[in-house]
This record gives sequence, C-alpha cells and structure tokens, in this order.
Amino acid sequence: MTTKPTAAAARATVYGCPRQGQSRKLKKAIEGCWKGRITADALHATAAELRRTNWQQLGEAGIDEVPTGDFSYYDHVLDTTVMVGAVPARHREAVDADPLDGYFAMARGTQDVAPLEMTKWFDTNYHYLVPDLGPG
Repeated sequence: MTTKPTAAAARATVYGCPRQGQSRKLKKAIEGCWKGRITADALHATAAELRRTNWQQLGEAGIDEVPTGDFSYYDHVLDTTVMVGAVPARHREAVDADPLDGYFAMARGTQDVAPLEMTKWFDTNYHYLVPDLGPG
C-alpha cells in the first residue's frame, strides 16, 4: 500500500513582475527607440535582459513557479490584439513593413494614422488600448 503525504508542500508563485526594471530602464529604452537614439535591436536586447533579470531574481528569492508572458513593450491588450491578428486596416501596412514600428504606431499613432482608442479599466487609473474589432 502506498501512503500519501498528509499535506502537500507549500509552493510560492507570483502573478507577474514589474517590467520597467531598475530606474525605469525599459521606459527609457522605448523612448530612446522612438527618438532614434537607440536601435530596435538595442531595445529588444534591453527587454531580454530585463526579463532574464526578473526571472533570476524571482528564482533566487525562492519563487517555485516563475511567471512568463507578463512582459509588454506597451500594453497587454495591444499585445493580444496583435497576437490574434486583429490589426486595423489603417495600421496593417505599417505592421507588415516593420512589426515593432507598426506596434508603436497602433499605440501612439503617426502623422497620418490615428492610434487605437485608450480607455480606463473599470474605475481605476489603469488605461489600456481598445482593439478596433469589426466583422472581418
């Protein structure tokens, strides 16, 4: 006969980790990319370093289940919009030409194209981008 433990061992996890990094490193890198001070490759490298650092810090802190998929360059709803291909027609050309520039054009707009609408999450001060969804 196999005996079962009387209680399962406690495990620790968190549902996400702040993505900005020390001294708002990600925000500064994104703004640097927008202004042309750093390349898209440098922005991607900064983002990868921040994710790796967060995972290592959480592991070293004793977190048993380290979350993944909680990173975003701008907005999680925008990330999902792009992931499922719900890119509005007005932004498709930009996304096809350069996915990162197109992503930020959806968020911020350009001289020629309006961004996605931004709205509040319920009654909080958290804002997100509203996807343009239609029959297509």
